[in-house]
Amino acid sequence: MKKIMLAAMASAMLALPAAAEQAATYIHAGRLLADPASGRVETNKTIVVEGGKVSAIRDGFVGEGAVVDLRDAFVMPGFIDSHVHLTFESGPTSRLDAVTKSATDQAFDGVVFAKRTVRAGFTTVVDLGSETEAINGLRDAIATGKVVGPRIIAAGGVAAHGGHGDIHGYRQEILDLFRAKTLCSGADDCARAVRLAVQQGADIIKTASTGGVMSNTAAGLGQQMSDAELVAIVETAHRLGRKVAAHAHGTDGVNAALRAGVDSVEHGTYIDPESIRLFKAKGSYLVPTLLAGHTVSEQAETADWMPDAVRAKARTVGPLMVDALRRAHEGGVKIAFGTDSAVSKHGENAREFALMVEAGLTPLDTIRAATVWAATHVGLENEIGTLGTGKAADIVAVRADPLTDVRALETMAFVMKGGAVVRAADE
Repeated sequence: MKKIMLAAMASAMLALPAAAEQAATYIHAGRLLADPASGRVETNKTIVVEGGKVSAIRDGFVGEGAVVDLRDAFVMPGFIDSHVHLTFESGPTSRLDAVTKSATDQAFDGVVFAKRTVRAGFTTVVDLGSETEAINGLRDAIATGKVVGPRIIAAGGVAAHGGHGDIHGYRQEILDLFRAKTLCSGADDCARAVRLAVQQGADIIKTASTGGVMSNTAAGLGQQMSDAELVAIVETAHRLGRKVAAHAHGTDGVNAALRAGVDSVEHGTYIDPESIRLFKAKGSYLVPTLLAGHTVSEQAETADWMPDAVRAKARTVGPLMVDALRRAHEGGVKIAFGTDSAVSKHGENAREFALMVEAGLTPLDTIRAATVWAATHVGLENEIGTLGTGKAADIVAVRADPLTDVRALETMAFVMKGGAVVRAADE
């Protein structure tokens, strides 16, 4: 049943009716990394796109009519960012925005950020924490072709009262007004919250087993949800065909989430050898979000708008995240690319690649993390992550060789999502 539900969701999210009416497009690729898993770069290929999908990959430069000339470019599948927040962006007005902007305001902000994201080469994202009505509306508008943006897998947030995922630092009247109904205390209440999140339209469940850097409270980064609450969240979500992503920094909360069976740990700053053993035993992914750590470390020294409680945690956590990824990768943990964009600026997601190389991954492995590995992580490996017959025509290109200089991925030369061009060649 779980596989059937995930497949149905995938088909719905990949539907692009407008693309089906277009004639074939021929993309001339000078260098093509169609399947990052293999690492094989082919030369002088033509990708044939019809009905929003890849219908063939042919030798040489063939086809007439709608031809995209990327003969001097490096062509790859579109990237997947497994951790973003598309409807807002951290900055001096963040705390005020949280209580003054309506869901409609946030959705319109999301339209701007979604376009920046897809034009940066990220054709699919997992949104792990936006206002429910705003992100679901944005997701659906993009899926039906009304708005330009990446394919969105939208989370429903389930978090502890008073923990990361709750709101902090406002008057009680404001807390009562803005608190999500999917906050919970106790295992039964957390099961209820998961069911409500799914009823509200969640494609995936996001929880927070530990404190968070950006929560305006001096509550630390250790475990905040009980083991029983985490088990209830995972079991309920899985019964309803939803994966679970767990925000987790502290070792105790990371390991508790992994023991409960979460599908991914987001951040994982204080992982230890037991964490690595649990990741491998459970088959869970680490989504490292190094760009978020890098960004908050810089902001802690320069941003006068950052609350003191946040600043202290940012100074501590940021420098540790690269080393955590290094140890996880060396230990054989599965990695999926994710940035936590909103902490950093939307559209700058590709800066994560260079940070991952700093942590010891090869450029090819960082591309795998953003394509084939991430596609499997989100359960869409039959639809995205590689370029082959029947796959979604999510195609990106850069002019330089990213296997030599991974920062080439920060400057897109061409982006197609579902057969529709969202960044024309050398636009």
